[in-house]
Amino acid sequence: MIPLALSACFSSQQISPGVVLLGMVCSVLPDLDVVGFLFGVRYGDMFGHRGFSHSISFAVLLAGWLTWWTGYGATVFLFLFVSILSHPLVNAFTDGGLGIAFFSPFSNRRYFFPWRPIAVPPIGIRAFFSRRGWAVFKSELRWIWLPSALLYLAAQGLRGYL
Repeated sequence: MIPLALSACFSSQQISPGVVLLGMVCSVLPDLDVVGFLFGVRYGDMFGHRGFSHSISFAVLLAGWLTWWTGYGATVFLFLFVSILSHPLVNAFTDGGLGIAFFSPFSNRRYFFPWRPIAVPPIGIRAFFSRRGWAVFKSELRWIWLPSALLYLAAQGLRGYL
């Protein structure tokens, strides 16, 4: 949702619908780190959940590689970087887990923001279809989807004045 909202801050000449879709895909990629659990990677390890794939370095590297690979310029890099980084930033507002390794691989120290209103999502697809999953969904609607929709509408509304 966040990359879609951010896209309204750019013209369609700067950020195409394909790049918006790429940004949306990139915004969920950090959570592929859960695959590590299948191979014995522990949650708190550098490559564990909310480790390196949730870092600023990862966002820079992935956005840089995709920008180079697609041949786009700095505006697309910025859009992809913020899209990727939106995931760990949102995670730092959640009420559970070990925190986010923003500065990995240089430091594995985990961080949360002082204010943590978003319910932490359960790990695993089946868990999303539970009472806890429903509570998380409502929390994300309130703290992620609604603000993103407001950003999108505000940016779209301002386009007529800029």
